[in-house]
Amino acid sequence: MANLDQDSVIRVTGLRTQFGTQVIHDGLEFSVRRGEVLGVVGGSGTGKSVLMRTILGLITPRKGEIEVLGHDTRTISNTLKRHCGVLFQDGALFSSLTVAENIQVPMREHSDISKKLMDELAALKIAMVGLPANAGPKFPSELSGGMRKRAGLARALSLDPDIIFLDEPTAGLDPIGAAAFDNLIRELQQSLGLTVFMVTHDLDSLSAICDRIAVLVDKKIRLGTMAEHMRDPHPWIQEYFHGPRARAALQDVSTAV
Repeated sequence: MANLDQDSVIRVTGLRTQFGTQVIHDGLEFSVRRGEVLGVVGGSGTGKSVLMRTILGLITPRKGEIEVLGHDTRTISNTLKRHCGVLFQDGALFSSLTVAENIQVPMREHSDISKKLMDELAALKIAMVGLPANAGPKFPSELSGGMRKRAGLARALSLDPDIIFLDEPTAGLDPIGAAAFDNLIRELQQSLGLTVFMVTHDLDSLSAICDRIAVLVDKKIRLGTMAEHMRDPHPWIQEYFHGPRARAALQDVSTAV
């Protein structure tokens, strides 16, 4: 059944993605509400990152429609880039550019502001993500993994987007660093009024900051809260949320359902 809300910033209807004879998604229907943090999970091969890239217009679906901020993504690619920020799993920073220069890349592409203002805005974004001011002139190779993630997030926020897409944002971070990054995402979402679309496998992140969770199973999508998914009888969902790798963070939710 379609799960389409009136106050939504992303609407996906009848989505089918396919590579050759391999069908990844078949008839996906869902929406993302304005101002929510939506976590996207699924087993290997279910197309979590494919879904994100399809919404962003980087992959062309075989069938279906995708609307972002009320506009068909097939006709507003440049506009979409201004309203959406993306943090890919590896940060995707340009190694030959400093952190500040990386943050300024979207500004150079989509605006004509002065170099002085770009420098000021880059410094502001660096501060927003909790990096020290001296991170600006450094190259990505001079930063730790956690700092590169924050630098990538600063670049995603470069154009003050309405929506940010995060692909495995806590992958490769230790538990303390992952928890700190979760807190940063939630703080930025609340202070800036962002909508967050987050692909993740991290149960702690799902429990800590996600308002709803989209589970990709059987080429379809099941959307609900953590508590609702924990009651779902689907075998993979039961194994994921109740299995041996389920985190202690989920215990309070489990006892409540």
